[in-house]
Amino acid sequence: MLKATLRSFLAHKGRLLLSALAVLLSVAFVTGSLIFSDTVSRTFDRLFASTAADVTVSPKEDLDEAVPSGRTATLPAALAARLRQVDGVAAARADVKVNGLTVVDEKNEPVGPTTGAPTLGNAWAPNERSPVKLTSGHAPRGPAQALLDSETAGRKNVHIGDTLTVIAPPGSFRVRVVGIVTFTTTNPGSALLYFDTPTAQTKLLGRPGAATGISVDAAEGVSDDQLKRHVAGALGAHTYDLRTADEQAESDVEQLGGFLDVIKYVMLGFAGIAVLVGVFLIVNTFSMLIAQRTRELGLLRALGADRRQVRNSVLTEALLLGLVGSTLGLAAGIGLAAGLIELMGLLGMNIDADEMEIGWVTPVAAYVVGLGVTFVAAYLPARRAAGVSPMAALSDAEVAGVGRPLRVRAVAGGIAGAAGAAALAGCAVSGQTSSAASLLGLGVVLTLIATVIAGPLLVRPVIRVLGGAFPALFGTIGRMSQRNALRNPRRTGATAAALMVGIALVGGMSVASESMTASFDRQIDKTLGADFVIQNSNFQPFPPEVTDKVRGTDGVGLVVRGRFTPVAVRLPDGDRVETTAAGYGPRLDEVANITYTQGDSAAALAGGNLAMDRDFARDHGVRVGGTLPVEFPGGRSAELTVGALTDQDSAEGFGTQGGLFFGLGTLERYAPGGQDSALYVNAAGGTGDDDLRAHLEETLDPYPQVQVRDLADYKQLVHDQIAVLLYLVYALLGLAIIIAVLGVVNTLALSVVERTREIGLLRAIGLARRQLRRMIRLESVVIAVFGAVLGLVLGLVWGVCMQQVLALQGMTALAIPWVTIVLVVVGSAVVGVVAALLPALRASRMNVLAAIAHE
Repeated sequence: MLKATLRSFLAHKGRLLLSALAVLLSVAFVTGSLIFSDTVSRTFDRLFASTAADVTVSPKEDLDEAVPSGRTATLPAALAARLRQVDGVAAARADVKVNGLTVVDEKNEPVGPTTGAPTLGNAWAPNERSPVKLTSGHAPRGPAQALLDSETAGRKNVHIGDTLTVIAPPGSFRVRVVGIVTFTTTNPGSALLYFDTPTAQTKLLGRPGAATGISVDAAEGVSDDQLKRHVAGALGAHTYDLRTADEQAESDVEQLGGFLDVIKYVMLGFAGIAVLVGVFLIVNTFSMLIAQRTRELGLLRALGADRRQVRNSVLTEALLLGLVGSTLGLAAGIGLAAGLIELMGLLGMNIDADEMEIGWVTPVAAYVVGLGVTFVAAYLPARRAAGVSPMAALSDAEVAGVGRPLRVRAVAGGIAGAAGAAALAGCAVSGQTSSAASLLGLGVVLTLIATVIAGPLLVRPVIRVLGGAFPALFGTIGRMSQRNALRNPRRTGATAAALMVGIALVGGMSVASESMTASFDRQIDKTLGADFVIQNSNFQPFPPEVTDKVRGTDGVGLVVRGRFTPVAVRLPDGDRVETTAAGYGPRLDEVANITYTQGDSAAALAGGNLAMDRDFARDHGVRVGGTLPVEFPGGRSAELTVGALTDQDSAEGFGTQGGLFFGLGTLERYAPGGQDSALYVNAAGGTGDDDLRAHLEETLDPYPQVQVRDLADYKQLVHDQIAVLLYLVYALLGLAIIIAVLGVVNTLALSVVERTREIGLLRAIGLARRQLRRMIRLESVVIAVFGAVLGLVLGLVWGVCMQQVLALQGMTALAIPWVTIVLVVVGSAVVGVVAALLPALRASRMNVLAAIAHE
């Protein structure tokens, strides 16, 4: 049996090639994501471990800053001198590190990275743990000198002697580049500028004698933990955050972890789609191969092979296929990871491909995925093969399931479909976001399973409709192609299922994203009343001089400032909620249309008051007039009075949990040191919008990071952000379509082999080669469109239910992207034509007499 199995596998290797490609793609995405994330993680582990001080002293921050406030936490730089006297301390340095600078050259062109990585300003204090070394020029001396990293200098063509403008939180200033520093470790993609310590303190922090942290080195023989205890004893354990080198490196890795997780989960999403669609392809391939080998299997049974041997023979072929696909997929995954590393290099993150990290988990995962997919997919066809009777050797019988009743599928599909529909209905009527999302996930899984199981039941009624015009348009050829698609509903359903999965995904996400876009558009129209909004392009705050210059611009009538701060609120029901609150200047009603259910803007912005969303207030037992303990950054706290309740939790500017906001006076009293994040500007009387925009853009020309946006621009900004998610979905669809095309090609190719005698007879009675190719193409088109129709129906149902979940977060508009739906249907027909090209060509080149004589 082993010899027969190996002979059969080698005899059908051409037919199995496309199935192996599906396994290869699945494994490649799994292994590529693991290798890439492991390599980046290990690279940054080394970076953080080599640059972290033995003990780092930082300002204590109890609140996470989800939205940038522009506030930089500091501590006294004099602590360094105090710590040098502590037992076990060899050295202590005051650090100044400020994130979010904007740097422009003499042509007012940005010098920093454009890929989202930050531009960092630092005090120049070189030591053996510095990530850079001075390679040309000299150290900065005085407020007009700076160093720039070599990669940024090379990318932006900056040289020693050039003048740069630095836009920092306290304001902008000009410096001359007097030296170039080169990274000694991995460059995470940032641009680095170095100033002497007094300049960094005054120009970056705005506070002479301040620092953002203290780096402490241990004396010989003193461990990091011992040093941390000594420092804590000198400073007080609860005054500052103290971290050993390992703890600091771990903290840095955690901050980077979000970025790495996004990449890993995106790639694992691709792997999941490849696995799911590949299962359909492999099931179909093995089902057809077994159908074509019915007489061969019957002969083996007649010669004495039992059911177990036949089943194991088919499963062995599947495992051989999985072994080949996994090995090739592992190699492809290494190449994919290398390509991602190169891509990161183009984006400014230089990772050495020679240090690629391939842990033991990666090859294990590769073979578990590859062998598991093929084994699971081939199990049902193998069981069917084991049921072949020895008498089949004497007939032309097939076990492909033609004519077999579909009652079991109908029952199983009906049960799964009913459960899925109930879950989706529960999602639509649920009033809690968490439960609605859970029911949505369950409903999506169950309805997908139900559609896959019951798909063959839908083949005949749907394809009769989809192919109903074929006889009229293409005559006998059209009728034959339609009947070929109807001949084996199981095969047609399985072939179409691969395409259905991808299209259902893109259909559902398209509805959700279109609904999100429409909801935001409606909310922006409803809420935003300003002529223009001034904001940083990456939503970072901007220095006060921007606000001053906007106020002094010709044609400006009203400017209302907005800024953000992290807060923690103790609520009457005992909950402590950390969120982001907004602070707004007076006359807010003239630039924003806020719907109040209780109170008004005057009460909301009054000193010592705050406003919040009414639903949030109701859920936590908050009433107007009540007081709430509110914690601010830096350990400050206050008892604020609830002055107003609003009905727009998801409105522009109020989209954080609770919709908390208060007056700028309250914010500046309890969270000083922040910066404006937005300016809402109205034109003065007699000034047109176009004129005001031109004046504002001229004023803000020295600040390339700051954008002038009107209502349409603001909507486009939201559209672009949502489009990023949609592009990912389209990429997933593209992968699903690639594998689905392989499945259609495989099905048609095997179908051509299966119908060799039939094709030969058709050719003998006068069917032309061109007609034969058209017949196969039409069959492919109708199968592809069938899959697209099922996918779109399923996707639309999912999308509507997703919108119901979004409605619980205030995004109540439902929008159907009809253009996308039409394009998907047309595209599926094109997919069908492309998938049929090779099988149709092969069929048309058959020798007529050899085809008629084919067994």
